[in-house]
Amino acid sequence: MNANPASAHGVPTSAASGSVGGQGSWLVAIVVAVATFMEVLDTTIANVALRYIAGSLAISIDEASWVVTTYLVANAVALTASSFLAKLLGRKTFFLACLVLFTASSILCGLAWSIQSLLFFRILQGLGGGGMVPVSQSILADSFPPQKRGQAFALFGIAVVVAPVVGPTLGGYISDNYSWHWCFLINGPVGLVSMALVFMLIREPRAATEERRKLREQGFRFDTIGFLLVATFLGALEVILDRGQQDDWFASNFVISFAIASGLAFALMIPWEIRHRNPVVDIRMVFTRQFGSCFVVMLATGAILIATTQVLPQLLQENFGYTAMWAGLVLSPGGLITMIMMIVVGRLSGQVQPKYLIAIGAFVIALAMYNLTNLYGALDFWFFARSRMYIGIGLPLIFIPITTASYEGIPTDKTDQASALINVARNAGGSIGVSLAQNVLAHREQFHQSRLVEHIIPSNAQYQETLQQVINYFIAHGSSPETARGQALAWIGQQVQVQASMLAYVDVFWTLMVISSATVVLAMILRKVKLGDAVAVAH
Repeated sequence: MNANPASAHGVPTSAASGSVGGQGSWLVAIVVAVATFMEVLDTTIANVALRYIAGSLAISIDEASWVVTTYLVANAVALTASSFLAKLLGRKTFFLACLVLFTASSILCGLAWSIQSLLFFRILQGLGGGGMVPVSQSILADSFPPQKRGQAFALFGIAVVVAPVVGPTLGGYISDNYSWHWCFLINGPVGLVSMALVFMLIREPRAATEERRKLREQGFRFDTIGFLLVATFLGALEVILDRGQQDDWFASNFVISFAIASGLAFALMIPWEIRHRNPVVDIRMVFTRQFGSCFVVMLATGAILIATTQVLPQLLQENFGYTAMWAGLVLSPGGLITMIMMIVVGRLSGQVQPKYLIAIGAFVIALAMYNLTNLYGALDFWFFARSRMYIGIGLPLIFIPITTASYEGIPTDKTDQASALINVARNAGGSIGVSLAQNVLAHREQFHQSRLVEHIIPSNAQYQETLQQVINYFIAHGSSPETARGQALAWIGQQVQVQASMLAYVDVFWTLMVISSATVVLAMILRKVKLGDAVAVAH
């Protein structure tokens, strides 16, 4: 019998040395998936609690929305430094430090006494969470050989894809029935258990330890200028995307200032990072055919995942009268389908080329978006639930293969960089998707309203007929003719607004369908990768 469990499974030493082998590798995968689930959950759980936060802290909804913005900005900043810090401190040490910071700041968010304290603790929470997710992927990539990574990333994918779906439902339920404070406090016990398990189970890869020793001997220094440029670019971009619609985009000096800062940082970042010997972010990876295509596909995937997660509940609450909890529950069947599909795709990933799985997944999502363009006022709960279930089938077909394919041809000393960049793509894509959806919604609603109002004129026979029918309805219910006419005009005006809103949501789904369709084409650019025999998740 071979004493080395890594070699017994055909695992290269460099890959396996970071795991505990066999069943232990799956315990590691579960632990990092739970930690990742917590972090991703906090990107959406606070969204539905904003009005409760505003009421409790005696602030406006606009001020409360900074609770979301500060987290996203801190998250983006932490992602840029995660690769270097993981190399300098060691993945286990850095992961534990991030987990401690995230858990402690989550508890402090729940105990916050003012908006200033809450925003400060949310920044700390975003910094801890932003460093945690890419290192989670690196730990999985080094704990499993290439042919088994699909199975490991399936578990990780459940956390990343299902958490944003669970967030609005859980946040709505907690806020409605308990207190918004518990949206943050629930991370406390889960974080403490995760810390103990990480400390006991995760071991540092021998190759990473040796690399860290060599880097210290060589006087490896942090790319401070590169970090500041990348952090400024991403942080300012997050602020623009998150606040643009509320502040009327470039009509606001605030947005213009951040746009200038982001543009300048980006212009300086590219030449600096390309020429630097040890860049904080290896930009050159994005310009390769394989990883660059994966990066763009992940941008699109993040946009579709987060945009649909926000737009569907918003549609149901604004136009169909759903509560926050019931709007969140519409997403739940899709979350269950996603979990099942993650396991299925995890098995398929070792047998089918990633490019084909991605193309099929993007096509399924495009069909789901097309289905949602058939909106009208009498649609029931299950129409929207089924649409979300279709999306739940497609997303795993993209997420697992693209995560696996992004590591194809990447040397072991670049896996942290790859993880950071892929997570930047997912986070930035989510912000871009939400911003694009809200922008399309606002402008197209104005467009449709102006076109519909063109038909509400005295010379339009259909309008006059409708007006008379509505007047007669209100008269039959006890209103005087004069009062009934005012009520009828108000009702028609309300219907115009409702119809304009519905048509604008249709345009949003058309836009997301175009993005999904483009992803089908982009998937075919990917190279074919070497496939291995997949193993069951229960291995």
